[in-house]
Amino acid sequence: MLNAKCSPMDFEQLETFLEVARHSSFSRAAEKRFRTQPAISSQIRALEEEVGAKLLDRSGGKVSITASGKLFQKYAEEILDARKAVLTAIAETERVPRGEIIVGANEGTCLHILPEVFAEFKKQYPDVAVNITRADYGKILESVIDNSVDFGFMSMPVADTRLTVVLIHRDELVLIAPPHHPLAKLKSAPICEVAKFPLVMPKTGRTRDALEELFHENKLKPQYAMELDSSELLKRFIAADMGVGFIARSNVQEDVQANVLVAIPMAETPIRRDLALVFRKDKALSRAALAFIDTTVKIKAVDPVATAKR
Repeated sequence: MLNAKCSPMDFEQLETFLEVARHSSFSRAAEKRFRTQPAISSQIRALEEEVGAKLLDRSGGKVSITASGKLFQKYAEEILDARKAVLTAIAETERVPRGEIIVGANEGTCLHILPEVFAEFKKQYPDVAVNITRADYGKILESVIDNSVDFGFMSMPVADTRLTVVLIHRDELVLIAPPHHPLAKLKSAPICEVAKFPLVMPKTGRTRDALEELFHENKLKPQYAMELDSSELLKRFIAADMGVGFIARSNVQEDVQANVLVAIPMAETPIRRDLALVFRKDKALSRAALAFIDTTVKIKAVDPVATAKR
């Protein structure tokens, strides 16, 4: 007999369970679900009480799925797939985009590239909920592949053959510095001159990798003043004269117009930061998803033949 204090299991509990099982981590699931870790634990506990079995083993400092949990996982996935299918089918019948789409993008893309896309999409399709998961390149790719997001916005190239890739925005890295900095007077910045000054760098990611490769190719040993995980913080610390750094040109336009920072092109071959909309080739696209692709391409696409073959 079920515990009378337990509320009936709901879709949110199932999604939380699958997230914990997928990542073998309560903290990672909390991050993905935008919940606190205690809230995630409470949902799992309620679920286990209702089904009458331990679904996850939390002993030894690790989270592993039990035999009952593996059986439950299969049915949870089927239930959520069925729910999504029926909502999509109803929306298809009504021929009006409804439901929800989940988008993954990094901080700079969320702040500087996507607002007008989301604004136009919500204007045209107010019945579609749009949720944004902010993450770095690796996590966005992982989320698109495991279907925890419908679409990802990622810097190119994207080599994974499982994905459809739509180029939507052309960009490149530029050097940024305070207006009074010696490099601010240059029309273009040679990397050998940049390396003479303290650098404010992203902690990880494709920009960091590309810059380190450029320094290595030129046999330079740069001085890293700060390493940050936020492009907005990077701009603020550079404006405060903590050093110079690199960022996608589109992410600094407002700061340049406000005379807070100066953007200087690189003297060497530009490091591209072109942006693509990506999704799984085998993904069953709802009307809402198709409408989102159409809106994004109309507003942002720079090349009429930008979509990879599905």
